[in-house]
Amino acid sequence: MAAPAPDLTLVASLRPAALDGRRGVVRLHPEVLTALALRPGDPVRLAGRRVTAGIVAPAGPAASTALLYADDLLLGNLGVRDGGQVTVSRAPVVPARRVTLTGPVQVAAAVSPEMLRLALLGKVVTVGDDVSLLPQDVLPDASVRALVAAARHRLSSTVGYAWTSTLLTVVAAEPGVAALVTMDTVVGWEHGPATRAGGSAGPAHAGADAHAAANGPAAGPDTATWAAGSAGRAADADASDAAPAVDELPGLRAQADELTELLDLGFHHREVLGRLGTTVSLGVLIAGPAGSGKSALVRAVAARVGARVRPLWAPELAALANDAAARRLRAAADEVRAAGPAVLLVTDVEALAPADDAGPVATVFRQVLAETVGAGVAVVCTTSRPEAVDPGLRAPDLLSLRITVPLPDQALRREQLTVLTRQVPLAEDVRLDEVAGRTPGFVAADLAALVREAGVRAALRQKTADAPTVAMADFTAALEVVRPTTMAASTLELADVTLDDVGDMVEVKEQLTESVLWPLTYPDTFARLGVQPPRGVLLYGPPGCGKTFLVTALAGSGRANVLSVKGAELLSKWVGESERAVRELFRRAREAAPTLVFLDEVDALAPVRGQASDGGTTDRVVAALLTELDGVESLRNVVVVGATNRPDLVDPALLRPGRLERLVYVPPPDGDARAEILRAAARHVPFADDVDLAALGGGLDGFSAADCAALVREAALAAMRESLTASTVTAGHVETARQRVRPSLDPAQVAWLAAYAQARDAR
Repeated sequence: MAAPAPDLTLVASLRPAALDGRRGVVRLHPEVLTALALRPGDPVRLAGRRVTAGIVAPAGPAASTALLYADDLLLGNLGVRDGGQVTVSRAPVVPARRVTLTGPVQVAAAVSPEMLRLALLGKVVTVGDDVSLLPQDVLPDASVRALVAAARHRLSSTVGYAWTSTLLTVVAAEPGVAALVTMDTVVGWEHGPATRAGGSAGPAHAGADAHAAANGPAAGPDTATWAAGSAGRAADADASDAAPAVDELPGLRAQADELTELLDLGFHHREVLGRLGTTVSLGVLIAGPAGSGKSALVRAVAARVGARVRPLWAPELAALANDAAARRLRAAADEVRAAGPAVLLVTDVEALAPADDAGPVATVFRQVLAETVGAGVAVVCTTSRPEAVDPGLRAPDLLSLRITVPLPDQALRREQLTVLTRQVPLAEDVRLDEVAGRTPGFVAADLAALVREAGVRAALRQKTADAPTVAMADFTAALEVVRPTTMAASTLELADVTLDDVGDMVEVKEQLTESVLWPLTYPDTFARLGVQPPRGVLLYGPPGCGKTFLVTALAGSGRANVLSVKGAELLSKWVGESERAVRELFRRAREAAPTLVFLDEVDALAPVRGQASDGGTTDRVVAALLTELDGVESLRNVVVVGATNRPDLVDPALLRPGRLERLVYVPPPDGDARAEILRAAARHVPFADDVDLAALGGGLDGFSAADCAALVREAALAAMRESLTASTVTAGHVETARQRVRPSLDPAQVAWLAAYAQARDAR
């Protein structure tokens, strides 16, 4: 008889990794994986107040062996809260034969069984569990990954932005134990169709539809839409059926009126144009940040003028073979021309017609576009990167009208939140003005995701309540996990600190408040006084003295988004790529405004021109930086902060007014400042009563802030070397650490920087 699988009881920690959220993944310390004979990707049995299952993955190096890291959905299935106990053991790999789910009616109508199976693929499900539509990101089969990637887009286009927060419930499964969803699992809705094993819904030969999703259709209008089942095709064929009203699109009414006038004239008043001997071109390019409501605007206006919408997702077409993409384009155009008043909506058009690569598909697209617009059919293309779209599309006979969707400011975000929460029961403590103020850079889709996340957290907290409400705490918790789309690639680790947590440096903090926080927080005041706010700041000082920490504290104010790059990260050996990286950085900053752009090691990015031997790369980068800082395109609500320990190496043109005009010296800490740094670093260290941090700080001449933090860490390690059961860190341990940690500040460099600062102040 086989020995029972070992188990461990761990403490639940609500700290999922970003890519794990609501995907059924639990993370454990590598030592725990070894103790339970688990490998990454194995299913595990989890027992709390309820029994469920998940897929295991290793936690990071800072993880605790006593904790199980999971998301709120998994803890809700377990019936435990953050800090509750969960028993973990290995589970056998049992493929699921059949899984039946229930969910919102509109989701069941829009999501085909094939898409549903792809969303659940690789997950371990248990009857009674809540599951999300978020697919697993790590799957071994490349062809399956392609199908899942296509399904992810299809879910977004058919369900809308709610797909990431929609929860379904497993009502039946065969076998009755926790089972793994595979491509052979029959998946279906409780009151609807189900897939066939290994294929699709309906006839057995319908599996060809899934193949078409990855390789392109054969031909003809029937395959013009992505093959994901009848519900998906119906949604794709006429997206105006679920179109929002224009009144539900705050901030887009002017754009809606402009587009309405054009389409109404072209669809319903052609006789007037004929009597005047003219025609109207119905080609439109709509530009705006991703998630700002461009497609929703088109659907709303189409519904207003009585037109159908035929959507096409350009990246999906661009990924197909050339002949398949051409057939799909022409089939969609033929379908629209035959449908009466209709709009061909091409989203993310830069994928089909990029500015820097006119391939065969781009040529076909321009031909189809010219034929379709010339036939009097409306073609609306959307993009979040107008500079990446082929300029030839702006010809008078193609996309002659351009409409811009702006990034919402705080007042508009407040209005959008009001619309989004119209049907949401809010608790009395909810302050939408505060939520709007804490969401800089959020577009409509981000705010919708925030409201849904808050609602899900409220639901998990009040599963048995008769009249559940969404509280301010739910919004606060949602803000910790929902980030603006434009900030997805930010690399600055945000900490729970502000300038108030920075000890000493009073003058430095005053200058940063005036130069960075005021322009981002009070732009209206600068406008009222008729002056331009400072554009940028250069922090300079010895290494390890807190320049990056100061920027982290500025980011902790929560009133601006932060984009952080090291100077060398933008440099490339390929001609033109470095300048492109600079332009892309500032494009993202404008989209996410108000934004703080942090350029660490700026001397590597913008050295004095004419002195490098790199073929002029850095000179071109400096020129690109200068153009972005004070060029023709406005840098509104964007502040740039650079950091360096060699200000003399930075090109002087970058330090003139209108650029990095404020130079702020960050000196090495004195005795009092070192004592404050030690106290901050020792906040969670159990020092014995014989440790005097004030006296210790006074005796650390030549120590930087980083050195002080290293001293505290080394003292704790000394206590561990003495005894792994040590509970306090004594003065003896501190003295041992003092012998190991040496000051890193170079007296000559410190003296030179101090003299440089004095010389600038004397000018």
